[in-house]
Order: sequence, then structure tokens, then C-alpha cells
Amino acid sequence: MKLFYHPEDGRMGDIIPFYEDGVFKLFYLGFGWSNVSTRDQLHFYGQYRTEIHGGTGSVIKVNGVYHMFYCKFTFTPYMRQYVCHAVSEDLKQWRELPEETFQPDDVIYEMTDWRDPHVIWNEEEGCWWMLLCAQQKGLTMRKGCVGLCKSSDLHHWTICEPLYAPATNQSGHECPDIFQWGDWWYLTYSVYTDRFETLYRMARSPKGPWITPKVDTFDTRCFYAAKHGTDGENHYMYGWNPQREKNLWHFNPEQYNGKDYNTWDWGGTMIVHQLVQQPDGTLTVKPPEAVDNAFSTEEALELRPLVGPWNLNEKGTCVDTPSGYASLLLNRVPDCCKLEMDVSFADYPREFGVALQVDQDFAMGYYLIFEPNRHRIQYKTGLRMYEDGGKMFPYEVEQERPFEWQAGKKHHVRIFVQDSILLLYVDDQAALGTRMFDRKGFRFGLFASDGSAEFSNIRLMTE
Repeated sequence: MKLFYHPEDGRMGDIIPFYEDGVFKLFYLGFGWSNVSTRDQLHFYGQYRTEIHGGTGSVIKVNGVYHMFYCKFTFTPYMRQYVCHAVSEDLKQWRELPEETFQPDDVIYEMTDWRDPHVIWNEEEGCWWMLLCAQQKGLTMRKGCVGLCKSSDLHHWTICEPLYAPATNQSGHECPDIFQWGDWWYLTYSVYTDRFETLYRMARSPKGPWITPKVDTFDTRCFYAAKHGTDGENHYMYGWNPQREKNLWHFNPEQYNGKDYNTWDWGGTMIVHQLVQQPDGTLTVKPPEAVDNAFSTEEALELRPLVGPWNLNEKGTCVDTPSGYASLLLNRVPDCCKLEMDVSFADYPREFGVALQVDQDFAMGYYLIFEPNRHRIQYKTGLRMYEDGGKMFPYEVEQERPFEWQAGKKHHVRIFVQDSILLLYVDDQAALGTRMFDRKGFRFGLFASDGSAEFSNIRLMTE
């Protein structure tokens, strides 16, 4: 079984969702534009390649004709980016319209960034809108914006002032998307300077003004270029979890033959988060229902205390270790599985959480660290836990997600593993995705430090 889709013939880049007749038809970048279909975000079928070669965009259907908007690049004598248009009657055979290709104006926008066109019908204005990854002209390098063009016929476009230009990022706002859900409009985009994540903004109108929520991301930097898809009832974000293989910038240490030290690549495996709209309009994520229910076999639970006063029961354990670190081993980590449990605490421990791919040394491995006092979830690898690792990782945090832990509350934790992919959800409020490349065949573990923690209703689910 596979929880997360990866094409057999290559890497999966940016995903462009298109929904029709009960099917999510997902275009993605690989060898040009390819397509794969799904009804439930778990089972994928019908992969094929189009003859379109270019960058991210969008697909719409108008009067029986499919329109694809995408981007192309030239690199000599300097790099330029172009919006392109193609049409089709079946989503497979596409006819390009080269006479409609256009660049930025060099008046409102810089000539350097002009890509990822996303087209919607704006009912309020009675015309088509095209959102773009662009750079607005300005005095500083912080020119990244969501550009805007308008059209009455999808063939002739007027370049307009940016839809959103906060003067925050030095990079263009990649893969912009906009959608309405109830009384709220949402603008999503990805950035790779200052931050490296997919972000969102919210407003009462597609024109803004755009509000930045307290938590304005869906996942870590291992969920990038995410775009929105919906069947009218359920809303999803489609992004990719990257590989760590190419060493494009020659940063990877030659003396280390694993991957956990390596830099992140472009493209990887598709991750689908289902969106949850909170009462105040903010968005959180949860696993799609089919993914959450993918496993039918519950493994017998193994609990092996290593250090600390653990109290065991049939479905869980608790520990009170006010002045030290307590650790416990669970079952071996299958290649594909879901580990779920409820976690709680009475006071505020310094940290507690779940380890993966650890042995009785409880050192090397991968750690999901829950930190109530820091209002976050942290992820780190065992590479940092010895002298050379500390030199290699001079910073404190590898990856983290904000989260408000509450004393006395049972927080529901779901951990999905597929080969090297690790994906954590807590309370349908927070997600943390990452990779675990170098250690396999070891165990799950539980731990707590300088306080108490309870782990209850533990279930390890496999095929």
C-alpha cells in the first residue's frame, strides 16, 4: 500500500488540481505536464503525459473547451518568463496558442518573474482574473507579489496592479491560488526567501484587504508549492514533500554517505492535506478520510520501559519524571503504517513526544518533540545528538510547527509513515511533514523530560 503518490517514471513537482465529474484530475510537473486521477486522495490511476512542457499554471473548462495556462522560460541572453495558453477538448491532446504568449510590462512589474498563472472567473467584476508569481518594481529587493491580469475572453489580457504586494519577500509569490469558502476568500502562495513554505491570507472580498492569520502556514518546508482543489464540499491542498539527493549547491558533506544531512531538492512525493475551516475563518488541516482509514490491522502493542518510572496498561502508559528524562520502546516501525494515540499532561513538562527508528540506546533516530512551554512541535534527527552532529547543526531547531498545548486536555496524535516520509497531525489543528532517510528497521519510542506525560489509546495500524 502507498499513502502518498509518487509517479513510477520520475519525480512529482508542482500539482495543479482540476475537478470534474467526481474525479480530481491532478496535473503535475515532471516530464512536462503529466496527469493522474483520484476520487479519494488515496487511490490514484490513469497516469499519462501531455505534450505540454512548461511550468506551473491552472486548468479551467469554459463552454466545453479546456484551457490550460502555464509558463515557459528563456535563459539567453538573460532569463525571461512568459505566460502561455493552450486548449483541449479531452484534457490529453492540447493545442498551444503561441500568439497569445506575453511577458510583464516592465512598468508595474520587473521582467524577471512572470510565471504560475492561475485563472478564475470573478463574478463581482464580471471578468477573468489571472494571478501570477511576479515582482513589483520598487526600491528594495523585497518586491515579491501576487500579480494580476484581467480579461473578458481568456485570450487578451490587461496587466493590472498587484493583487497582493506586502513588500515582505525577495522572491516572487509562487503558485498563487485563490478560492472562496463560505463568507471568506483565501489567497495561497509559496515563498523561498525569508521563509520556505506555503502560506495563506484571508479576506471578505477577492480584492482584499488580506488578513494574515496568527498561523499562516499549513505544514513545514516539506510541503511546498501547494495549490487548492475542491469538489464543492471538501477542500484540499496539494503539495510535495521533497527528496534530498541532488546536491545542486554542493552543500552535502562528502564524508557522510547518507541523506539526512543533505539539502532539500525540488519535487518529491505528493502530500494531500484536507482543509478544516475554523469558526473564525482560519484554516487548519487533517488527513483525508481515505488516508486516515487506509489500514485495517491493529498490531499487538509492545511496551518496553528503558529509563523512568513508567506505569503500563493494555493500551498505554504514563510517567512522572520531574527531574530527568524517561524513555520507552514500542513496536518496530513498519514500512507503511499509522500510529495514533492521545497524549496529555497535568503540569507542563519541558518536553515529551514520540521517537521513530530508535533502539535501546535511545540516541540516533527521529524525534517528534512536544514542547508546551514553547507552544510548538519540534522535529529533529539523531544526527544532532553527538559531537560532529552538533557541529553540523549549529542551530537549535531543524523543523517546528506552532501549537497550543493545554494541560489536562487529551490531544489526539496521528503519525503516518511511508518509507522515508513522516507526517504528523495533532487535533486536526497542526501538521508536520518531513523525511527519515538513513535509519530503518528500528522502533517507535515514547519519552518525557522534566515533568509528567500520559500516552493513552495507543494503536499501531498496518495493512
